[in-house]
This record gives sequence, structure tokens and C-alpha cells, in this order.
Amino acid sequence: MNRFAWLALAALLLAAGPAFSQIRIENAWTRATPPGAKIAAGYMTIRNDSDAADRLVSATSPAAAKVAPHVTTEEGGISRMRAVEGYDIPAHGAFELEPSGAHLMLMDLKAPLEAGEKVPLVLRFRRAGEVKVELEVRPLGASRHGHGH
Repeated sequence: MNRFAWLALAALLLAAGPAFSQIRIENAWTRATPPGAKIAAGYMTIRNDSDAADRLVSATSPAAAKVAPHVTTEEGGISRMRAVEGYDIPAHGAFELEPSGAHLMLMDLKAPLEAGEKVPLVLRFRRAGEVKVELEVRPLGASRHGHGH
């Protein structure tokens, strides 16, 4: 393979790199936890810019022993949380993880989460593969837009 072919191949691989993951994460956050709390919930908007639907299949964080997708459903005026296998992200669409809706449960936290910290998270998608994100830790009473309820 001549030098030109190598350069062309290298350029192609570099161009393919960032464009491959067409999943974008916006507004990733969690609330600070009180001392002794062992669970937290992660929220974000997952955008899929590709022509094919994708699925969040799992997530991990060094801050927690386990990260699991959950949804909150309301039945007869009672909110219930249940674990789900993952979340479907539509092609050219978005999926919201938000308080009282779908969220990622961070279980068995290794330390309390303090406002101002960042919690690293690795999201695994069926098509896009791994996407790294950091949850911004907001004060305890924070809502989606960063102020208390």
C-alpha cells in the first residue's frame, strides 16, 4: 500500500470516528444525596441523530455498584418505580429521562453525591456502542431546570 493510500485510509478512519456515534446527551444531571443515602437518580435528554432507532441497553458508573434503567408509572394515584430492560431512542428523535418519569437508578453509592461534583457514567447503546457522559450534581431540591420545587 503506497503512502497516499495510507493517508487516505487514515483520513477516512478519523472522519468516521466522531460521526459514528450519532447519540448526543444533553442536560445530564442528578441531585445531591443526604448523608447515608445509597441511591440516586440520573436524568438527561438522549438525542439520536441517526436514521435508525437505537436502544440504551445498560449503564455503569464508578460512583455506584449498579446503574439500572427505571420508569415511574402512576396507577390509581400511586407512583410506582419499576426496572426496565432499557430505553428505545427513535431515529431523529429524543428520549427524556426526568423526575417522575424514566430515570437511571444509581444504586449502592460508594459516597454521598455533593452539589458541584460530576458523576461519570458510561451508557451502552445497541447500535452506537459506549457513550461517556458526566452527571452534574445539583443541590438536593433541584428540578430539571436547576432550581428547587
